[in-house]
Amino acid sequence: MDAPLAPTSTGDTDTIDNPFALMDPEMLRHPQPVLNALRESAPVLAIDGMGVMLNRRDLIDEAFRNPEVFSSNMSAVDLCNVRPLIPLQIDPPQHKSYRKILDPLFAPREMVKLEAAFAARVNALIDGFIERGTVDFAQEFSIPFPSLAFLSLLGLPADELPSFLRMKDGIIRPDSVVGAPREDPATKAYQREIANSIYDYFDRVIDERSAQRQDDLISRFLDTEVEGERLTREEILDICFLFLIAGLDTVTATLDCMFGFFVEHPEHRREIVDDPSLIPAAVEELLRWETPVMTVVRVAMEDTEIGGCPVREGDHVMAMLSSANLDNAEFDDGDVVRFDREANRHIAFGVGVHRCLGSHLARTEVRIALREWHRRIPEYALVDGATLEFTPAIRSVEHFPMVFPAGTREG
Repeated sequence: MDAPLAPTSTGDTDTIDNPFALMDPEMLRHPQPVLNALRESAPVLAIDGMGVMLNRRDLIDEAFRNPEVFSSNMSAVDLCNVRPLIPLQIDPPQHKSYRKILDPLFAPREMVKLEAAFAARVNALIDGFIERGTVDFAQEFSIPFPSLAFLSLLGLPADELPSFLRMKDGIIRPDSVVGAPREDPATKAYQREIANSIYDYFDRVIDERSAQRQDDLISRFLDTEVEGERLTREEILDICFLFLIAGLDTVTATLDCMFGFFVEHPEHRREIVDDPSLIPAAVEELLRWETPVMTVVRVAMEDTEIGGCPVREGDHVMAMLSSANLDNAEFDDGDVVRFDREANRHIAFGVGVHRCLGSHLARTEVRIALREWHRRIPEYALVDGATLEFTPAIRSVEHFPMVFPAGTREG
């Protein structure tokens, strides 16, 4: 591996000029060795011109449980949104008010109602390629399944999926679309254009739902009231903006990571094929081991310190969830994948007040996908000679060429 495994030391603080130099293709494919080395050598890592990186579980817990010092506001991540995204970029105490309204809509009891529809969608996608014995898993499954599920939840037309994917990539990966660095003026202009198109789109949808309700989340956003509080139009726009970004990317990345693991570890795949009751535990363990969303960012609201490292007001604090989820101080045998792990307090969905609103939805989608896929396609492999190239931060792939015995099982 060309990337360094540890930072250099200058004075009293470990520093590194470019932390993203650590993220070469091999690291993104198999991040665990680099993350373990970083955590052991530099629990807190100063990043020139940015702030600090947190690589240990207890330090990340400390930051996340102090949102008044380490904020999630718009200064933490610039997505060209004009107002804070709800509830992601809202700190307490206002954050609690929004969660009171939104949490019941995504509670486990609500997700149970979606299981049959998710299973039908999974099987419909599998029907489209099972007789071929080959599939681009990314293009034909991991992208369309959660994306179409998201569109259905919001009552949006499935044939507009390409437009939604373009919007999502224009916000999350504008540099890859424009072909210029993220801070390049042309890239930022493109990202702002896409952000405006998202607001315009959902503005029209809210007009439609205001005139005629449907059985979808946007209609429920308009009608839900908790303790006399209802969402305003702008608040619904901000929620929809966030949902578009999160709903079309993170579950896709999770599926890419998990199936990428299974093609390399057939012994673990056989465990869930032979005993599907292990799938819920396997989902939790692979969320821990792979951590598809590697890092989240906070911004320091005042001069402070963490782990003995000075932090200045305005500095970014990068919490490496992926490293914390391997921390042996938290997990017995943290460097081993075990589907019989009894206590699995991973933080793949974050921790504290900003724990992911859609975590129950994501778990349901992934669990149903693993169950139905392995029921019908128990044996599969990466095409000979192919490699998986994962993106940084949110670890997804554009192509995942896979082979399996054609027509394995009926739906």
